[in-house]
Formats: sequence, C-alpha cells, structure tokens
Amino acid sequence: MNQSIAVVGAGICGLFTGLSLARQGFDVTLFERDVPPPQGNAEEAFFSWQRRGAAQFRHPHAFLGLMCSVLGEKYPDLLDELLAAGARKLTFEDMVPDHLADQYQPEAGDEKLWMLLCRRATIETVLRHYVAREPNLRIQSQTYVTDVIVEEAQSVQGKPTLTVTGLELTDRHNQNTKSTHSADIIVNASGRADKFYQWLQHKGADIVEQRDDAEIVYYTRHYALNEGVSEPKRDSENPSAGDLGYLKYGVFPGDNGHFAIIVCLPNEETELREAVKDGDKFNQICMNIPGLVPWITPAAATPTTAPFGIGEIHAVWRDYIPSDESPKLLNYFAVGDAAARTNPLYGRGCSTGTLHAHLLSEVLSSESDPWQRALAFKAKTEEEIRPIFNASLNEDKNGIKKAAAAREGRSLDRAKSIKQWFALAFGDALVAAAKYQLHVHRGIMRTVNLVEKPGSFLKDKRIRNTVFRYMLRGRKKNAAARIQRSASRDEMIKIVGELT
Repeated sequence: MNQSIAVVGAGICGLFTGLSLARQGFDVTLFERDVPPPQGNAEEAFFSWQRRGAAQFRHPHAFLGLMCSVLGEKYPDLLDELLAAGARKLTFEDMVPDHLADQYQPEAGDEKLWMLLCRRATIETVLRHYVAREPNLRIQSQTYVTDVIVEEAQSVQGKPTLTVTGLELTDRHNQNTKSTHSADIIVNASGRADKFYQWLQHKGADIVEQRDDAEIVYYTRHYALNEGVSEPKRDSENPSAGDLGYLKYGVFPGDNGHFAIIVCLPNEETELREAVKDGDKFNQICMNIPGLVPWITPAAATPTTAPFGIGEIHAVWRDYIPSDESPKLLNYFAVGDAAARTNPLYGRGCSTGTLHAHLLSEVLSSESDPWQRALAFKAKTEEEIRPIFNASLNEDKNGIKKAAAAREGRSLDRAKSIKQWFALAFGDALVAAAKYQLHVHRGIMRTVNLVEKPGSFLKDKRIRNTVFRYMLRGRKKNAAARIQRSASRDEMIKIVGELT
C-alpha cells in the first residue's frame, strides 16, 4: 500500500514537493491556507490573487539555472506551459555582455546556465494548475493548519521517540470548525510563516535554530514597458544590478512586458528608507543610478504598482537532529524556507526549495525505515543546501560591514595584514578578470545559477591563473572594474530631501 503524505503549503516549494512525491507513487494531499489562483491569465493572477500566506508573493523572484534544469529535465511539458504563459528563457549566450561576445564559444554545461524570466504569480499559477492534474494528488485550499499531532514513546535506549501522525485543521471560513487529518508522513513547506518549529518544540522536539539578521529592508516597484519599447541592452559599464554600499538595486525582467526594480536599504538608512516608500522619490532614486535610467524613463515604461516593502530579512537554518541525545523525530520533514532560508535579495530561495523538494523525494522513495529516512535527508540537506546557505550568510555579513562603512565614511579597502591584503587584492582581480575574460565570467555564472557549489569555479586552474595574472596589474587598476557610477550617499539623501 502506498504511503500517504500531507504537504503543508502550496507555494512553489510545496507544489514541487507534492508533484515529485506523487510521481514516485505516494498518495499526496496539499494543504494551503489561501484561495486558489483566479481564473484567467498571468495579469489577473498578479493583480488579484490574494496570497496573504506568502508575504514575498509580489516581490521579484529569480528562477536560476538549478531550478530551470529541474524543469527542463523532469517536467518539459510544464516548461512548455510556462513559456506559453509568457515566461522567457534567458540562455547563457543571451547573458554574455556585448564586449565579450567575440570570446564566446559554446561549452559543455552552458545548457544549464539559463534563467526563466517571469513573475512569481505567473509561475505559481501555471505550476498550480499543472500539479492539480496529477492523479494521486489533491489540493485542499482555504484550510489553516493550526497544530501538529505527535505520539510519544520510549525507545529501547530510553530516549523518547516523537512520531508525527497528523495535522489539526481549521476551516478558514469557520474558525470554530476543527478537524484532523492523519498521514504516514508530514512535510512542512509553509515557508517564512512556519509555525511547526514552535509546535514541535512544545511537544518535546529538540530543534536548534541558527538565525542571523541581514539588517536590511527592500522595496519593490513593478513597471510595464510602453507599447513598442524593447528591454534595454545589458550595459557592463552601467549594470542594471549593483551594490553602492549604502544601497543595493536590481532590475528583474518578467513576463509579458513587465519588470520590477528593487531598492534594498540597510535598516539604519532612515531617510532613504522613508523616501523609497513614495513613488516619485522611488523613481528619483532610480534616475540617479545610471544602470536603471534606461528602464524607467517615462518614454520607456509606466509604473503598475506603488513601491511596497518587505523586512525581517533573516538567514535561518533549522537542525531537527542536532545531537545523538535528541529525541528521535520521525515522519516529519521540513523543506525550503521552513528548513533553510536565505536572503531573498540573492534570488536563491525558489531554486534551493525546488532542489530540497526533490532531495526529499529521493530519500522517501529509496528508504523505508523512518529513522534512516530522517538521517539520510539531514545528510543530503547538509551536503547540497548548507554550502549555499553559508555563502549567502557570508554575503549578508559583508553587506552589513560595507553599509556601516558607507554611513561612517570609512573605507574597507585598507588592509590591516598581509592575509587581508591578499584577500582584497584577489577579490579586486576576480571582479576585473570576470569583466574582461569570458571564461572567468562563465565560472561566476555557474555559482550564480547554483549549478555547482559556491566558489567551485575557483578550482579551475585556468581561472585561478587568470585571476593571479590580473593581480599583477595592481589593486588600483583592478578596483576600477567594480566602481559603479551613481549619486553618492550624501547626494542621494539631498536629492530625495529636496522633493516635496
């Protein structure tokens, strides 16, 4: 008899979890607190679908090579449906800057370095309809999961065993109507809104959480290209994404002529944080960043939303088997943001969630013993997800330092030791080499697209030798490659302060 699985959360990670498990023969029920997507096209989904359970729903998302490879290899018909809905495929060749085009020759692995350009509403609507057609899978919408049911027993070694057996459900329309749902396995794909962490702790589970604040907020505004206007060409001298120290920015091209711009600010940038909430001031900030100007001039595009923000940006890692002394937690698995959450600024969450969903599917289809399943899933999560999490956390910490230095007028370019000098010089040389040498650029894009472990491209002898050769040019010359033209922090504060 096939085992029954309850998956909590029908976002992108939950949908891929349910889909991959159903394809393995499990009987799957997906529980979602929100209403289903509205009937109609991507426009209606973006503007009218009420997704209160996913705070980041209308913020831009990046669908990287890791996720896209899963789509192309496992669900080619789903990919066809996404493209028919307006999503676009951006290949590695498409991403090669014009000044490197004469260096381009296709290489093995380039086929994995592609991105899908679309809004989350588009991909989630198409994916939801696709998953709903799966024979042994059901989606129960507008249902709150309000508790988890756990049975406790003593093992032979005297350690308690906590077996998760079901869910307590509350009807969204009648809060007094409660029921239970039993399943052989419970999967938590509830994302940032996860409550299982507290519920299980109250029932005796030993869960260790690592939580680090990125100390930022970011604001999004959506635009539509005007009729007859094409997207601006990629400009390596004035990039459409960058880090000014006091501010990060980026353009996220979408589907059907839409795109979004994010402006990310440290928590302590109070004047700019207040200004970016206003549509006119948001646009004025963007107009003082050369890489954004071609996108948002009135002749090019029209805003379709006001700016809206998201905060409480944390890197979160939860270990459900922290030690040999911990109670055994059986038949429960957390995937995606409920287990490992990275700063959404880097656009890695959908890809790591998709990977995590399929890792769980592999484990449950190859292992039958509940404890061995738990151990195997932890091992795969540590091997595949932890390096991405660590790299993202390190970027967060470097961003905090860089922002503090910008506010205080300090430079982080002065080395205090030989080791620090080498690290700074190597970093400058890497940026310069990536700007002018396609094979280095390709290596960095492998990390960006998560098709290999972060930084693995530096094991390539040719890339290392190129970077060392660039180091001989000197830090001053290499540092020029990372300088981005824009208003300074003080100038930007003055500019928005003068607007009424």
